[in-house]
Amino acid sequence: MASIKQRIVPHLWYDKEAREAAAFYASVFPESKVTNVTTLHDTPSGDADTVSFELWGRKFMAISGGPFFKLNPSISFMVNYDPQFFGRSPTRTESARRKLDEAWDKLSAGGTALMPIDKYQFSERYGWVQDKYGLSWQLILSNPEGAPRPSIIPSLMFTGDKTGKAEEAIYFYMSVFRNSRRGNAMRYGAGQEPDKEGTLAFADFVLENCWLAAMDSAREHNFAFNEALSLMVYCEDQPEIDYYWQKLSAVPEAEQCGWLKDKYGVSWQVVPTAMEEMMRAGTPEQVARVTQAFLPMKKFDLAVLRKAYEGK
Repeated sequence: MASIKQRIVPHLWYDKEAREAAAFYASVFPESKVTNVTTLHDTPSGDADTVSFELWGRKFMAISGGPFFKLNPSISFMVNYDPQFFGRSPTRTESARRKLDEAWDKLSAGGTALMPIDKYQFSERYGWVQDKYGLSWQLILSNPEGAPRPSIIPSLMFTGDKTGKAEEAIYFYMSVFRNSRRGNAMRYGAGQEPDKEGTLAFADFVLENCWLAAMDSAREHNFAFNEALSLMVYCEDQPEIDYYWQKLSAVPEAEQCGWLKDKYGVSWQVVPTAMEEMMRAGTPEQVARVTQAFLPMKKFDLAVLRKAYEGK
């Protein structure tokens, strides 16, 4: 198992706003901070900032990579405001609700409410918002009697020709990643057209000890999975890189710089754990050499990256 604790890290693509967006999100959620900024020079996008940050203890990355990909709600982040996180007092539910509303106000400023903040059948307080940078968030007041979940969970919505494939995709991902298991599942019932009875209204699952969620939606949407939000898989060595690449990559023309697309259209990045340390701790010259080494690659070659870092 790779030494990095969180093996699957969400990666956000922006035109020029990666630093600004990361700092904004760190101001919205507790236990959040920007941890590193590195500028890659002479990329196809010119100089590109890469930003590492944490939101409520979960690692994220972002890049200012140019106007090539645009964030959309096909992958959103479910934020669980669990009263159990807010102490043992009788007012903990009210504290969680207040924190949820504060985050909603910040995220909705300049954004668009996809589902208004309100009481729903599945939660006393819930709202779905696309913020001013295009990233989507589902804020939910969790049931304190339910099984605990992490505060922030990536949620995949299967739409268009992928509608009805959420459960199939969950089992596929569980066959690829170790330390995997199912969580909860809620299905559409009769009379909930256009959604087909029995398909997933919501399900969560674990891959490499990281929680994710998935759902089907047969309603009309003008978006689908794209490269703007990808999932980075950290690998300890070349055999791990080879394994995940072979299992996940299904669109040869999408393979570039460690990126791939799976058969459902979800973008992944298969990256060596050692590369994070190279980019974080390397001198400007070392970072430049590693950058020029990986730019022409499709699947990463760890030995070549190490030689570039060492100047050999």
